[in-house]
Amino acid sequence: MQRAMAAEAEASRDARAKVIAAEGEQRASRALKEAADVISESPSALQLRYLQTLATIATEKNSTIVFPIPLEMFKGFSVQAVDR
Repeated sequence: MQRAMAAEAEASRDARAKVIAAEGEQRASRALKEAADVISESPSALQLRYLQTLATIATEKNSTIVFPIPLEMFKGFSVQAVDR
């Protein structure tokens, strides 16, 4: 009887943990979308983020070799949302 109750309690904890993790993923995806919207409104914001990332890589991973690529090269890869 105790094993059954313990198994039920564990299943309940696992279910709650999955719900909490899913809510965290949902919040993270919303935050990423908002950040992408802000950056997409301003090309200079994207350039600044790019430079910030390079600076972070340079300070944290000294063995990393970075080849800066002009952001203009990525303009052909942008995808525009289509309203349906």
